[in-house]
Amino acid sequence: MKTLELTADRPGERLDVLLARLAADLSRSQARRLIEDGLVTVDGRRERPSHRLAVGARVVATVPPVEEARPAAEPIPVTIIYQDDDIIVVDKPAGLTVHPAPGHPSGTLVNALLALAPELASLRDTIRPGIVHRLDKDTSGLLVVAKNERARSGLTRQLKERAVRKTYLALVHGVPQPAQGTIEAPIGRHPRNRKKMAVVAGGREAETKYRVREELDRFALLEVKPITGRTHQIRVHLAAIGHPVVGDTVYGKRSELIDRQFLHAWRLAFDLPSSGRQVEFESPLPTDLREALANLRR
Repeated sequence: MKTLELTADRPGERLDVLLARLAADLSRSQARRLIEDGLVTVDGRRERPSHRLAVGARVVATVPPVEEARPAAEPIPVTIIYQDDDIIVVDKPAGLTVHPAPGHPSGTLVNALLALAPELASLRDTIRPGIVHRLDKDTSGLLVVAKNERARSGLTRQLKERAVRKTYLALVHGVPQPAQGTIEAPIGRHPRNRKKMAVVAGGREAETKYRVREELDRFALLEVKPITGRTHQIRVHLAAIGHPVVGDTVYGKRSELIDRQFLHAWRLAFDLPSSGRQVEFESPLPTDLREALANLRR
């Protein structure tokens, strides 16, 4: 059981709405179910989902553990860039979630990989087998997956030691000044929207390097290197310096240029777990991103 202790900060807000807003892993329907099951109290009393809260009211929710089903192999087409006995390097398309999660029980990259490499099912983490780092659903590009525990341990160590080198291409609003720089700002949960991240005092250390690759009128194409690996790090940092990623509806705004965020995991370099040999892979920009750039250049 997990206990959440929250404080109402908006006058008259519904109880179920507050829970869904401040508890990152709960949808509104899940919040309502917890309240109806008597697992939520307001200042020590059980209330209805529609109960209107006073500012400062203390809300305590007891969240039972979720029993996650093992993901099944699914014949989902994915592009394999490289594969050996230890790893798979995948070129993930935009729109594909990396692993099962609430709201995405199937149709993920993990389901696709289980069909391509059934040995992944024997790994200890049955929900995210082989996953050592992630890409957002709407970010395309390169991802390395471990096929056995030894490789998983080796890649995890390289990530902790910052020996895995990732380079992204991002189209942003405006042109950053200076044209090359480092963003160092701690990242944590947004204080008012728990489903977002933000630059916050007391957050986890985060560092991102960038370089302007091309200026395109009111936009700039950047090469971006995240030194740390915080959730949504590139998107949060670029938005924090006033240059949000084009098409990022969470940290920026909708765009007429493209239907998703212009962020692509372009290059990935690391040491092979089997031999220690350093390798580097590159993924060309997918069609939708190339077309967006071509429209700007015209």
